[in-house]
Amino acid sequence: MSDSPMREPTFLVLTALAAEPRHGYAVIEDVAQMTAGRVRLRAGTLYAALDRLRVDGLIEIDREEVVQSRLRRYYRLTGAGEQSLTAESARLRAQATIAERRLRARRTELGGATA
Repeated sequence: MSDSPMREPTFLVLTALAAEPRHGYAVIEDVAQMTAGRVRLRAGTLYAALDRLRVDGLIEIDREEVVQSRLRRYYRLTGAGEQSLTAESARLRAQATIAERRLRARRTELGGATA
């Protein structure tokens, strides 16, 4: 993967898989839950992302099972995926810290006003 920031859906898919191996629908549901419904991944978007993340070596197939005559494929984070997610989390945390620091300074300059 490149050093450029991750797109939000990629970050969220990797975050969902960091908890445990999941199948596609479970990833969709977990992302919706993590974002309080703000992000609803569509199946086509998800499966394209899963394919890309597999090619990039960030996830791999954990197992497959047949449920109600349909194949259910579970994915898990790889070591490279964990490293990539860790790096992106640190990048986002650093940016949030800068934003919070600047907002505190702004409030101080304005005498505590939030306008």
